[in-house]
Amino acid sequence: MAKVAAIIGGGVIGGGWAARFLLNGWDVRVFDPDPEAPRKLGEVLANARASLPALSDVPLPPEGRLSFCGTITEAVEGADYIQESVSERLELKHRVFAQIQQVAPATPVGSSTSGFKPSELQQGAANPATIFVAHPFNPVYLLPLAEVVPSPASDPALIERAKETLRSIGMFPLHVRKEIDAHIADRFLEAVWREALWLVKDGIATTEEIDEAIRMGFGLRWGQMGLFETYRIAGGEAGMKHFLAQFGPCLTWPWTKLMDVPEFNDELVDLIAGQSDAQSGAHTIRELERIRDGNLIGFLRVLKDRDWGAGRVLKAHDERLRQAMPAPSPQTAQPIEMAHMRVLPGWIDYNGHMTESRYLFAASETSDAFLRLIGSDLDYVAGGHSYYTAETHIMHLGEAKLGDALTGSVQVLHADEKRLHIFIRIARAGEDVATAEQMLLHVDMAAGRTCPAAPEVLARLMPIAEAHKALPRPAAAGRHVGQRKA
Repeated sequence: MAKVAAIIGGGVIGGGWAARFLLNGWDVRVFDPDPEAPRKLGEVLANARASLPALSDVPLPPEGRLSFCGTITEAVEGADYIQESVSERLELKHRVFAQIQQVAPATPVGSSTSGFKPSELQQGAANPATIFVAHPFNPVYLLPLAEVVPSPASDPALIERAKETLRSIGMFPLHVRKEIDAHIADRFLEAVWREALWLVKDGIATTEEIDEAIRMGFGLRWGQMGLFETYRIAGGEAGMKHFLAQFGPCLTWPWTKLMDVPEFNDELVDLIAGQSDAQSGAHTIRELERIRDGNLIGFLRVLKDRDWGAGRVLKAHDERLRQAMPAPSPQTAQPIEMAHMRVLPGWIDYNGHMTESRYLFAASETSDAFLRLIGSDLDYVAGGHSYYTAETHIMHLGEAKLGDALTGSVQVLHADEKRLHIFIRIARAGEDVATAEQMLLHVDMAAGRTCPAAPEVLARLMPIAEAHKALPRPAAAGRHVGQRKA
């Protein structure tokens, strides 16, 4: 039975939370009095469906069930986790928490607040121990960070469970040990924002010039190394101490206006809004969101390939999803599902379809998983033996497109001490989009010639081969290139 998340407030942030939970298999109940909430959340969810699966190399769980509720009570009753994302008005949040705790006094309640401390949120609550800050970043369905901020009144065990809940949906809970206004990230952003407002107001730079300075320079560094690690490198071989000795004295120079704020009046608003319209007005907000999401996917996948930063969170989530998958049943008279994949942006050619090389990649992922199943894994290879692919014949039967979930299965056609003949199906929604027939030879890598597989490998392989003898031989098995279909 799916777990239930209650989302109170279905705007941009609440909608992102709803999408993150839904696409990770949770049922989601949403309360938002705005009659436009279903439409707005639907648009956020459409963007999430098009982007979040592209970060995972294994299929996400079946999508949960989304429902809109007429009252807070209906939304939170029986929920496993509650996320509050209403407007940043403390009295409103207090009213919401009071209604929540009338029916769910023991359920974890995370607040998306970007500024209030948890002790402020807990004031007057029936059970302060369950209320904490879980501050995300937009788009919530792609960016993993959630600042988790407890207060001294919080239940430490509940906070740990809440952090595990966030990890289970692919997020990175950053435990903020001491509560402070605006937490960690927004305090930093506020400093940058203040300086940017002065630069615009004083006519030093336009909104576009400031954004170019960020995205063409230090923004790229921050995205994968943050602030302190970036400056550590800037210190050269002597490291951070050298950097501080070189640049620390300039902190006393009157470079910035961080302790001062420009007057926030209509003139400043019109100046910034006008420049922003000139910079980005050619695109709708939804177009900008899709551009942003596509760029974030590219950045995050590069980090994932390198097992670094936010990419490490994505890899950990993939592994969590893999562990939740049912184990293959090898000794049965049916092909064995061995690989689950998602068609990613880099897999697509100019026609918008999965390119030929990726069909071979999908087949290789499937055969590699089967080899691991029978014991020919990396440890086995390190011992000097492996299966080498001698021949592959691929047939293209359908068109796989961006975001499609693919399943790779293996049928053993023949096996002996030295040879392994398999038939691979790459399927989408139960229908084959490609097949690959492979002949693999067992090799002594040092000698460079075939040899019998180890007894422990054969002990796993041969029962599977015997069970698969009962399967009908695939019609495409043994085909040559250009052979007419029967």
